[in-house]
Amino acid sequence: MKIKKNFAIILSGCGVYDGTEIHEATLTMFAIVKHGACYEIFAPDMEQFHVINHVTGDVMNEKRNVLVESARIARGKIKNLKEFKAENFDALIFPGGFGAAKNLSTFAFDGENCTVNKEVESAILKMHKLGKPIGALCISPVILAKVLGNIEITIGQDNGTAEKVNKMGAKHNNTSFGEVSIDLKNIIFTTPCYMLDSDIAQIGDGAMNIVGAILKSLN
Repeated sequence: MKIKKNFAIILSGCGVYDGTEIHEATLTMFAIVKHGACYEIFAPDMEQFHVINHVTGDVMNEKRNVLVESARIARGKIKNLKEFKAENFDALIFPGGFGAAKNLSTFAFDGENCTVNKEVESAILKMHKLGKPIGALCISPVILAKVLGNIEITIGQDNGTAEKVNKMGAKHNNTSFGEVSIDLKNIIFTTPCYMLDSDIAQIGDGAMNIVGAILKSLN
């Protein structure tokens, strides 16, 4: 019996403006299972940077926890990122959303001078050291650029963000809807998703394509 490939998914909260982009997260899970693989979900146990009212866009006077909020998307089946063990997984993948740039890193505020959450950084470095593929959607590839430096990624076609990516030592590749930038040398896979003016079907295409490309690299 063929053993299913196992993905680790790292989330950053719940909601595009202050956490994980929910469509991207859900469609990534869908794509993984549709391709015949399986997944486990992780998030850091930390306070998120702020809470945004997703109706008005205003900052709300309350505090929320990244792990607790991410558990909403995971339907409660989630682990503290501290428990992540790279040897148990075939691939690592990050959905997007501003949480990647506000909670998992400080890219939204500090650009190329950002810092990355230590547990997130550790997970990336351990997977990379083991030669295992890492995927990232939307804005989350900037985390990989900061941690790994000399890699190829995409965040779509935004020149300002691409310039910051290049300043971090990475190379940015322009991509369109559903396209996947593949860095074969470093086994890095990225796709733009909502960094472009996408609809949900195009997000689904991107998720299916990036997961498919990652699995192809494992064959």
